[in-house]
Amino acid sequence: MTHLKLLGTTTLALLTGLSPVLSQVAEIGPPEGQVNIVAWPGYIERGETDKAFDWVTKFEASSGCKVNVKTANTSDEMVALMNEGGFDLVTASGDASLRLVAGKRVQPINTALIPSWSTVDDRLKNAAWHTVDGVNYGVPYMWGPNVLMYNTEVFKEPPTSWNVVFEEMTLPDGKTNKGRVQAYDGSIYVADAAQYLMATKPELGITSPYELNEDQYKAALDLLRQQRTLVSRYWHDAFIQIDDFKNEGVVASGSWPFQVNLLKAEGLPIASTIPKEGATGWADTTMMAVDAANPNCAYLWMEHTLSSNLQSDLAVWFGANPSVPAACTNGSGMSTAESCAANGMQDFDKIRFWTTPVSNCSQGDGACVPYYRWVSDYIGVIGGR
Repeated sequence: MTHLKLLGTTTLALLTGLSPVLSQVAEIGPPEGQVNIVAWPGYIERGETDKAFDWVTKFEASSGCKVNVKTANTSDEMVALMNEGGFDLVTASGDASLRLVAGKRVQPINTALIPSWSTVDDRLKNAAWHTVDGVNYGVPYMWGPNVLMYNTEVFKEPPTSWNVVFEEMTLPDGKTNKGRVQAYDGSIYVADAAQYLMATKPELGITSPYELNEDQYKAALDLLRQQRTLVSRYWHDAFIQIDDFKNEGVVASGSWPFQVNLLKAEGLPIASTIPKEGATGWADTTMMAVDAANPNCAYLWMEHTLSSNLQSDLAVWFGANPSVPAACTNGSGMSTAESCAANGMQDFDKIRFWTTPVSNCSQGDGACVPYYRWVSDYIGVIGGR
């Protein structure tokens, strides 16, 4: 049985213009026996992929909460799953989190019930992608850049530009890049094209890859249509991308450190870099469903995710940065100051983190292309339109 009390909070004006009356858990009761989580691949490990990485088994034993995980490969898929219901928590990236708040699919988090909240990176505690009008809707989990993954037998030196995946060219091995590169199968990838254009076509006046007027947006779509003639696959499954680099001749693509680490662990000639144009990135937040059936287990899990040994090992496993900075240096797990530096711990201000594009933005006359068009138009790009 669920035992909790609710606190009333303010009414918020959200992205959709809706103003839901909010409530949050005020007291944690006995665990319900399970917690159901939507998560990115590799985010919640129980030692099945690698016995050295398991942050579920001990939690289940100590809490009495069985952890059930449904993996999702894109933010759009996460939002769809949360809309369907049946889940308690989601590890949402910034291009999903505000949509979940606006859609009234997640509830405010009572940070007073999370003892380790004080250890969270101050840069993340009130981040714009999970805080609305001063109300917090999530617990920071992990953050990092979208890297350019490449084959070191083809690129003897790290590629310095994203042009290797956007522009047709001859690669250092004397062969074309056509059919040997990939792009991400998610509409937020429009921002990657926009970021590339920020550097290569400054006359467009793009100030944020998530705030595009009609002309800027058209230029991004034109670049993506050009890229369509080069890509062998639009990837969304991390393990399929891994197989493509191993067996299908793919040599360069935007990727996550997770794939890079697994391929390198197998001894394959793979490395990654952040090119001169910079990178988009993700800062993911554990958010709780508004109708969570297992809120007590959910709060116990959110506290568990901030333990420094989990954060330390998670950062090494995924090649990203912990939301608890002490996890880099306190020796609680596998991370070190050097490994966190290599993962870009000091590059926070250089990453343009995923966020949901909205129609009212800060540049020009305030009219920008809304996200629903990103979704439909990127489907058209992938389909060759």
